Amino acid sequence: MPLPENNAPWPPPQLAAEYAAMRVDDAWYAGDRKRLTEVYARDRLRADGRRRLWGRRPPEPGQRDTRLHIPLAADIAHTSASLLFSEPPTFTVEDTAAQARLDELTEAGGIANTLLEAAEVAAALGGVFLRVTWDAQLAARPLLTAVHADAARPEFRFGILTAVTFWHELPSDSSTVWRHLERHEPGRILHGLYQGSPDRLGVRVPLTEHPDVAGLADSLGEQGDAIETGLPDALTAAYVPNMKPNRQRRGSPLGRSDFQGAHDLFDALDTTWSSWLRDLRLARARLIVPDGYLRSNGAGQGASFDADREIWQTLNIPPTETSNSITLSQFDIRVTEHQQTAEAIVRQAVQGAGYSAQSFGLGDATAVTATEVVARERRSMITRDVKARYWAPALSDMLHVMLRLDRVLGFSTVVTDERPHIQFGDAVSEDPQTTAQTLALIAQAEAASTDTKVRTLHPDWSDEQVQAEVDRIREESGTAVPDPVTGAPAAPPPADDQDDEAPFAA
Repeated sequence: MPLPENNAPWPPPQLAAEYAAMRVDDAWYAGDRKRLTEVYARDRLRADGRRRLWGRRPPEPGQRDTRLHIPLAADIAHTSASLLFSEPPTFTVEDTAAQARLDELTEAGGIANTLLEAAEVAAALGGVFLRVTWDAQLAARPLLTAVHADAARPEFRFGILTAVTFWHELPSDSSTVWRHLERHEPGRILHGLYQGSPDRLGVRVPLTEHPDVAGLADSLGEQGDAIETGLPDALTAAYVPNMKPNRQRRGSPLGRSDFQGAHDLFDALDTTWSSWLRDLRLARARLIVPDGYLRSNGAGQGASFDADREIWQTLNIPPTETSNSITLSQFDIRVTEHQQTAEAIVRQAVQGAGYSAQSFGLGDATAVTATEVVARERRSMITRDVKARYWAPALSDMLHVMLRLDRVLGFSTVVTDERPHIQFGDAVSEDPQTTAQTLALIAQAEAASTDTKVRTLHPDWSDEQVQAEVDRIREESGTAVPDPVTGAPAAPPPADDQDDEAPFAA
């Protein structure tokens, strides 16, 4: 399928329901008060008939907006990404040369940080797209980028992504809307520039008409709008669903957001905190004084009472006249009621998203080991494992495409047709003190070698680094036996799978 025809409605109307849901999720994720008000301008009432906090009309000019927003939705998305990629995953292939190049691509490209961003957006919008692209002027390697789901028109067949069109609006100094469309198909990438309106794609024009995409014109092939990737069987983009199924739109190949079904809870949390802050405003101490206590500020200037004044002249007031006394007005602040209500709402919202309350600071905050943390946050760990299964195939495909493109584009000579294996890191890092105590007990029991203990303390070290550290430990501890002839340290002992007995000489 080519790029869209001129003057086509945009965004695509066939995805209107999905985009509308993403617009609501995005407003809560961004925490923008103005966007929340705009989203609920036509949906002011909850299902129970009560008016939403963000469905109320904005205050009149000159009045303060006392509504308070608590960014729980952003906290949920951030926690989801942290559970998945706070520890970078490990990518491995069998071929040594391919492994070295893969390590170079992932480290130089900062793929670990890209995955953190992509996972957070996926939790908010229900999914994210991973895209492989390149720019030889920026870097001599393929690039892995994340594209938000509300800026894509995907095409699926039997739940498998067959093509996708990304778009973004370019800067404009008029009412004209410039859009750059980038369509990924197996074997090629098509580019198009459209000049239209907010709801219409408009007329397709040459890429040279806008400076932001004019450089792409030099890379296009004979068709005038396509760049051949050299991989006719591979798509340079993949979709990662956050979770499935999509409960509101069953049968949709798109994933569901962590916020699905929690919008009213978010609104109730903001209502609770706004009420709490209202109590604080109303509970400020105020003095109610008789008119005779006020000092005239002159004709037409009213009167005032100076609460900081230390010396007052005698007032001619009978001692039994109570109506002329000063009254202190100060209301109670319902701290406990508001706090318990807010915590209950947070618990319900995060549990509905599949997480434990402990992941959000609710519950016992006593420092414990990583094993105990996993036990307490079992619900969060289960959700993390489920999401990891959605991430692994798409991420492996894109890394495989990067290795193949790396050779096709001439950035590398490594030839491999192996899909990388993904090993996700630990969600909770072990406490260094706990690790040290464990190693001390192992050493006391003489149950592990020095090599094993070094690998336990430094699981990310290579074999060469581990061996160098073992040699230094032996030298410092005096357990390294020098060679009787040269005085050099003795060679390391043979591996466990080798014969300890040397063969007899003939």
